[in-house]
Amino acid sequence: MKRARSRPQARPAPRLQRAFTLAEMLIVMVVTGIVAAVVAVFLRAPIQGYFDSERRARLAAGLHTAAGRLQRDLRLALPNSVRVAQVGAITYLEFLQTSGGGRYRAEPGAAGSGDILDFTAADTSFDVLGATPAAQAGQYVVVSNFGPGSASDAYAGNAAQLTAVGAANFAIAATRFVLASPSNRFQVVETPVTYECNPAAGSLRRYSGYALSASQPQPPAGVAGTLLANQVSACSMSYDANPAARRMGTVVLQLALSEGGETLTLLQQVHVSNQP
Repeated sequence: MKRARSRPQARPAPRLQRAFTLAEMLIVMVVTGIVAAVVAVFLRAPIQGYFDSERRARLAAGLHTAAGRLQRDLRLALPNSVRVAQVGAITYLEFLQTSGGGRYRAEPGAAGSGDILDFTAADTSFDVLGATPAAQAGQYVVVSNFGPGSASDAYAGNAAQLTAVGAANFAIAATRFVLASPSNRFQVVETPVTYECNPAAGSLRRYSGYALSASQPQPPAGVAGTLLANQVSACSMSYDANPAARRMGTVVLQLALSEGGETLTLLQQVHVSNQP
């Protein structure tokens, strides 16, 4: 008995693979470009607004930092020690920064005891009455400072450098102070401080830790300035000693920072005590 032969199964016909035509690809590219352009138009304003706001915030922070530091320093300025010099477009503002003050012995105690501060001759030490202010050797003691142009000028000899600090006695380099204080008070000067405002270099710098000098340094030699602000496009500092009142002077700071075609300007007035 013969077996029936199985017929081979017919192979399916190959499918035709259809590709994109060049015209279809061009149409897709054009449509995609149009959609991208429309989206970019709507997104451009918010993105640009974000970068503008971020730039303004950065400029405002720079102005606030610089002005705040100057204000804090001037609150500790020795009375009548602010002086300003202009060299071309650069402005230099200098003052003596105090770290504290106290009362000196003006009269001897019982049986002539105690170390008084002598105003008739150069003295090398004196007793401190009451709480002893924070001080260290190398700093300065000043009594009755009336500022540049006066006989009692801390920049020109009316300041004694501390050589030793005791619990109730200060040793100083031999100095004859010009005027006694009506309330027997003295101030401790920690360091001279200079602010250099240089629009040409686009910078505002602070210098400290240098020696007293009768002539105002422009800028101080031997110390590196600390950069407080860059991108400075305009800057000026002035000082009104208010000679009529004599008790309060005014420092005026005008500072402008620029970036990306935008400028923020600050005008700040700082009052400083001029009562010795």
